[in-house]
Amino acid sequence: IAGVAHRTPVMTSRTANARTHAQLFFKCETFQRGGAFKFRGAYNALVQLPDDQKRRGVVAFSSGNHAQAVGLAGQILGIPRVIVMPADSPEVKRRATAEYGAEIVLYDRLTDDREAIGRRLADERGLAVIPPYDHPAIVAGAGTAARELIEEVGPLDVLLTPCGGGGLLSGSALAAEALSPGCRVLGVEPLAGDDATRSFRSKTLQSVRNPDTIADGARTASLGRLTFPLVLGHVADMLTVEFNIEG
Repeated sequence: IAGVAHRTPVMTSRTANARTHAQLFFKCETFQRGGAFKFRGAYNALVQLPDDQKRRGVVAFSSGNHAQAVGLAGQILGIPRVIVMPADSPEVKRRATAEYGAEIVLYDRLTDDREAIGRRLADERGLAVIPPYDHPAIVAGAGTAARELIEEVGPLDVLLTPCGGGGLLSGSALAAEALSPGCRVLGVEPLAGDDATRSFRSKTLQSVRNPDTIADGARTASLGRLTFPLVLGHVADMLTVEFNIEG
C-alpha cells in the first residue's frame, strides 16, 4: 500500500497532555483516503487478488467506512465492486460510496443478514467477499497505521485503539508487539456495544445486536474468527466508553 495509502499526520495537544499528565500522540486517520483507516486494509486485500478475480469483482458489507474504502480501492484498481449497506447508514457515507462507482445494495439492519446477502451475491456473480475486518490482508493493512505511528514517535507505553470487529485492534497489537515490545495495547469500544470487552473477559466469543450508539463504525455484532484469538493473544485489556449526546 506504500505510495497509495496516505502516511497520515501525527498530532499532539498541550491541553490533552496537561489534563492527562502524559505525552499523547494522535494518529489522524481521518486524513486517510476515504476518510478512515479502512482504506489501508481494503486496498491491501484487493491489490492481492488474482487477475481473473479482479475482472469478476468483489462484494463487501459495511455501514460506511469499509464501504467507502472498498469503493475507492476498487476504483483505483479497476475492480467491479458491490457494497451491501444498511438502509439507515449515514447518507454522507452512502453518497461517497456511490461516487466512487460502487454498486450499492441496501438491506434492513433489523431483519436482514448482511453476510448472507453478501454470500448470495458472491455465489451468483462469482465475486470475492471482502469482509470489513475478519481477513488477514485487512488486519495487516490496518496495522500499518500503528506501525507508522511508532516509526514516527518511537516506543510507546500505551496504545489506545478503537474496536468494532477487531481488525484495527489486531493489526495494531501485532505492529506494537514487533516495534514497541513494552507497549500495552488497549482496545476501546462503546459501552452499548461491549461485545469485545465481554469476549475478552470471558474468553468466549460474545455478540451484540445493533447497539444504539453514535459510533456507527463500531456497531459490529462481534469479533471475528480471526480477530478474536488475535485480541486474546496480543491485547492487554479492553475498555468501554459511554457516549453522552447533549442538545
